[in-house]
Amino acid sequence: MPPDGLYPPPAPAEAPPGAAGGKRTTSRVGVVLTGVLGGSLLALYAVAAPFLAPALRKVCLPFVPATTAQVENVLGVLRARSGTLVDIGSGDGRIVIAAAKRGFQASGFELNPWLVWYSRYSAVREGVHSSTSFHISDLWKVSFAPYSNVVIFGVPQMMDQLELKLAGELPSTAQVVACRFPFPTWVPEHVAGEGIDTVWVYDAKTFKSRSQQTTPDHDNKLDPLT
Repeated sequence: MPPDGLYPPPAPAEAPPGAAGGKRTTSRVGVVLTGVLGGSLLALYAVAAPFLAPALRKVCLPFVPATTAQVENVLGVLRARSGTLVDIGSGDGRIVIAAAKRGFQASGFELNPWLVWYSRYSAVREGVHSSTSFHISDLWKVSFAPYSNVVIFGVPQMMDQLELKLAGELPSTAQVVACRFPFPTWVPEHVAGEGIDTVWVYDAKTFKSRSQQTTPDHDNKLDPLT
């Protein structure tokens, strides 16, 4: 047996050909995948945020597209009317566009910018862009005084507050059409349809006179967000 130190220490094992390149490739793939995942999450947030933001408010108008029957019921009860029309919570714009085709100068107010942009595109596609307008706005910060016809797809939590707002702003010649849910204290002049397609028609002259008789203290009730 040779004495210690006669043999040199073993040489370090060499990396197999291509091993370093493989590590670099794996690293690049990891960076690319991380970037793709991060970009996808950012894009998902950008698309979803406008839909989720209204749901974080105390009172929101969720987007539920109007059925064909609902649209026809709204237009049916307004067939003898003309002038300006506003759809509160206009969604994808179908009520506004259908009203414009019947001769109304129609506007829509909607919080979701994606739906507003889609509505504007649809109005151009349907050839009624000159008689329609769509606005990204909170309904509680808009005055509805210029409108003689109001359409609302509301939710029960907001209808009592909206009663006060509309009674204070609309002219006595206006007419209000509520879809899916009626107003809690107003008495409708007419009801059309059935089930989820039901619409309730209210004359401003009637509900404004009732409001003046009761004269509630509602200075702090018009904005449910405070």
